[in-house]
Amino acid sequence: MYKSLIRKLLFLLPPETAHHYALKLSGFPPVARFLKKNYRFERSSLRRELFGLSFPNPVGLAAGFDKNAEYFEKLADFGFGFVEIGTVTPRPQPGNPRPRLFRLPEDAALINRMGFNNDGAEAVAERLRRRKPGLVIGGNIGKNKSTPNEEALKDYEYCFERLYEVVDYFVVNVSSPNTPGLRELQEKAPLTRLLRHLQALNHAKPRPKPLLLKIAPDLTPAQLDDIIEIVRETGIAGVIAANTTVSRENLRTPAEQVAQLGEGGLSGKPLRRRSTEVIRYLHQKSGGAFPIIGVGGIHSPEDALEKLQAGASLIQLYTGFIYEGPGLIRRIKKALG
Repeated sequence: MYKSLIRKLLFLLPPETAHHYALKLSGFPPVARFLKKNYRFERSSLRRELFGLSFPNPVGLAAGFDKNAEYFEKLADFGFGFVEIGTVTPRPQPGNPRPRLFRLPEDAALINRMGFNNDGAEAVAERLRRRKPGLVIGGNIGKNKSTPNEEALKDYEYCFERLYEVVDYFVVNVSSPNTPGLRELQEKAPLTRLLRHLQALNHAKPRPKPLLLKIAPDLTPAQLDDIIEIVRETGIAGVIAANTTVSRENLRTPAEQVAQLGEGGLSGKPLRRRSTEVIRYLHQKSGGAFPIIGVGGIHSPEDALEKLQAGASLIQLYTGFIYEGPGLIRRIKKALG
């Protein structure tokens, strides 16, 4: 039903508009009841214990879908085991000019240059204070566009402090290609400094929260080796691999059409192989020293199994959820359970 009707209708609208209406629609009580009845599939065998948290199943929703923590409880009705909100910045910001989200149907992919559009840490924290118990919520944090990299540490600290009481784990996002200069923070020295600072704040709390790092798929083997060393040195809980890519290789969409869309991070099926390679590299080179959440190009149960077999402990969906619909979550869980 989703691919034959609902997706066709949604794809008649601009991507951001479709996203907005789909989330609004999911909140109507009849729709929520339909989702729970037809798409929920839970088994005790699906439960995962990780980072000191209990996940009802290993299939999560990646950051970027519910940036402002407005729909996380409705999204739980689709059957997700956890939802990651954000990316959240200290101050509200509109993001990049529209249009900034584009579909590549021939590739089952998206290009986005959203630019961390969000309502700011205070507004997001206030919404999360009203959350119901039971759903695992991650908080993906970043810096404001106007904040120079030399002062980025303060932005991440601000978000950490504001969200500490209302999320279950944190994700440090230094890998989005859509905030100028942000990926420079992935370099070893600034990244180590940032994570050490956040860990010091974290361990000063009565109940430290798991702190994860989200990395780009475009890192070289040497840079991935640095990531392994940084995780060991800073003692963070794990890594999310991987964010969107700036690569435009091996696309079916004509190159001229892709070029006209401009800059942005590519997600979806073209990212599947590379994100799995990154997961496998990190897992094997580290000897499985830390958990990995796998994300990127998961459009089928086979794709999910590939990530888990490569070394991921949990997985997240985004673009696959848009193209395949909520049935994908159920199919993955049935394959795992």
